[in-house]
Amino acid sequence: MTFLTSGNILLIGSILIFSSILITKAGGRFGMPALLLFLLAGMLFGVDGVGIVFNNVRQAQFVGMIALCVILFAGGMETRFSDIKPVLSSGLALSTVGVMLTTALTGGFIYLLSEWHTFPLALPLVSCFLLAATMSSTDSASVFNILRSKNIRLKNNIQPLLELESGSNDPMAYILTIVLIQVAHSIFGEANTDMGATAMVINAMVVLLQQFTVGILVGAVMGYAGVWILNRIELKNIPLNSIMLLSIVFFTFSFTDMLGGNGYLSVYITGILIGNNKVPHRKQVLSFFDSLTWIVQIGMFLVLGLLIDPSEMIKSALPAIAIGLFMMFVARPISVFATLLPFRRISKTSKLFVSWVGLRGAVPIILPCILW
Repeated sequence: MTFLTSGNILLIGSILIFSSILITKAGGRFGMPALLLFLLAGMLFGVDGVGIVFNNVRQAQFVGMIALCVILFAGGMETRFSDIKPVLSSGLALSTVGVMLTTALTGGFIYLLSEWHTFPLALPLVSCFLLAATMSSTDSASVFNILRSKNIRLKNNIQPLLELESGSNDPMAYILTIVLIQVAHSIFGEANTDMGATAMVINAMVVLLQQFTVGILVGAVMGYAGVWILNRIELKNIPLNSIMLLSIVFFTFSFTDMLGGNGYLSVYITGILIGNNKVPHRKQVLSFFDSLTWIVQIGMFLVLGLLIDPSEMIKSALPAIAIGLFMMFVARPISVFATLLPFRRISKTSKLFVSWVGLRGAVPIILPCILW
């Protein structure tokens, strides 16, 4: 076994990245998603493969946080106002109501599996819904990567709808996870709380409102501030514009989180505003963030792959596959069709396509880290 240390991290990291890119090149011939291959490469080099030991959940969460900030900001910069305006209401509906319906349906299914005595899964009701909540949001890294790296051109504003959903649905998944943790603590006595059901619902609504409101406000302020700063300073060294913008991204996330808002939503909005305004050296900035997005995506999925213990996964493979199939073919389609029912302009074919692009990726892996 090999442990990651400050002395060997560059050597091992360079081998991991180089090897994973070669694996991606080979796997791409069979139509396999690049991000999945990076995850598999991390597992291949992990404790049950080559033998690299990495079990630091907090470090993995930190890598994921940085990566998602860059991915969401870069995705926001390439999103046009004219594209998202027609799908704003439907996108926000999917990112809130859609997430709740997915959690309810999936949680109910997991509970039914737990009650089936011959099935290798036994979880209390609240744990079933908690597990469902961590998987309820679509993943921005996967959605942006699939839709943009393949140069897909979708009709009827489907692409901005999917990107808007994936860029704004993390707050709801986060709130549901936190609330269900509180419920579990109160039931199993892991925390002293006298909060009743009504108070808990009210508290959840307050936190949700705070997450969205603060995230949107800070994102808007930092977006316009970023445009003003870049145009006013006029740096002669062109690459410094991109580096300054990156510092604004991380400041936006951290400051929003400090105020109790959702940093990922804030970063996404900041990216949209900067991308839709005139900034110097736009082409170079977009090129910088495009390259950086690939770097952080590779790093994030490699780290998450190293964190996974395949031998432990085998024990829960059967229920995991069953839950995954249920989400793909039942929970996601029902939640999409039910949520978009008021939006009659969206055709059934478009709704069916949206149902199929309920991609899960890094977020459902990173979100459970808060349970650690």
